[in-house]
Amino acid sequence: MKKLIMLITFAMLLMVSACGKDMSSNENVEKEEEEQGVEIDKGLLNVEVTLPKDFFKEEDVDEMIAQAKEDGVKEAIKNEDGSITYKMSKSDYKEMMKEIDKNALEYIDEIKTSEDFPSIKEVIHNKSFSEFTLSVDQEAFESGFDGFAALGLGMTGLYYQVFAGTSGEKAKVTITLKNADSGEVFNTLVYPDDLEEEEGQEQN
Repeated sequence: MKKLIMLITFAMLLMVSACGKDMSSNENVEKEEEEQGVEIDKGLLNVEVTLPKDFFKEEDVDEMIAQAKEDGVKEAIKNEDGSITYKMSKSDYKEMMKEIDKNALEYIDEIKTSEDFPSIKEVIHNKSFSEFTLSVDQEAFESGFDGFAALGLGMTGLYYQVFAGTSGEKAKVTITLKNADSGEVFNTLVYPDDLEEEEGQEQN
């Protein structure tokens, strides 16, 4: 199950990045409104998770289906529209969500303890990973590259929400940036709305 989740995670990151680019174009408004993201159908005994075709490259489909079967997923079917539907027991779905939750917490802990993000002093979040508060050394944060941690948290939160059943167009992650010394909020980011801006900073 862990390897399948890693494959889906990578696909999810690609999709979220694409969504961020689409949101800047008026020509893509109708397309964006039509996209539903991950579909979760929770029955009495089984759960069906459908990933839209935009989640992955065509060549990744067979690998994802094969890995799903190795991980004990009851069925993994490629649909006519190019999407993939996974049918699993409720216990397997709960295991998948626990693994996603664990991965999110490990990433948050890494941000707090890693020397890669020295300006970040504390990360507080809610249970659904839809809200984060980062207490930071403001001057160091704004002059360095630690903003990429916020981008990662945004993607992590969106990923968790859609697999928990939140529709793609409703999934939002709010990240509040707070000065660790004064306690004052100096910026608020909302993903995926601010994703394109963050990607632009990454390219510079």
